[in-house]
Amino acid sequence: MTRRARIPNLGGAKAVILHRPHAGIEGLARQLAAIGLDVDQAWPDLPASAAGADFLFFDVDLGFDEQFPWRPGEAPMPLVALIGSEAPGRIEWALSQKADVQIVKPVGNAGVYSALLIARRAFDERRRLAAEIASLKDRVAERQTIVRAVVALSSAATGEDQAYGQLRTLATTWQVTMEEAARRVVELKGRDAESRDIKSRGAPA
Repeated sequence: MTRRARIPNLGGAKAVILHRPHAGIEGLARQLAAIGLDVDQAWPDLPASAAGADFLFFDVDLGFDEQFPWRPGEAPMPLVALIGSEAPGRIEWALSQKADVQIVKPVGNAGVYSALLIARRAFDERRRLAAEIASLKDRVAERQTIVRAVVALSSAATGEDQAYGQLRTLATTWQVTMEEAARRVVELKGRDAESRDIKSRGAPA
């Protein structure tokens, strides 16, 4: 049975509208306030307080990268793109910002609430996937470090199984995880190799 996601309570959330003054935007602000959001408007500069907002509505038609204190696609809140122009360049710029949902201008009397819900869901899912990918990359990197440590501990007389057992013993002795023990071994072996290289270069001919 599929579990349905709960609809979040938007009452008390903060929304920032980054758009030049316009009657249609005033209507959007009234709709957001009616839903229960605290609304701030700004143009062209985004106030520092906007970093703590729950939603950011931004103008695609006249927007530009320098308005945002983060890199494209790294906004700390759900983004709602306000699109009036269908010029390819403007659409491409909106896509580069990785907006979670869009509203076509002029903003009507319906669709704002659903846009908020969709934006929040898309944003949360995107962050979940990003965290999962980062975790997988870390696990792969840790496994590669363990392999490097096992290789470093291996010798003609010591096979990989024995080297792995030695690494496990070191982890127990040092009271750290296998991954941390592997990092220490790799660092120590790296220092030893560097020291031998320095000595060989300094030896008399």
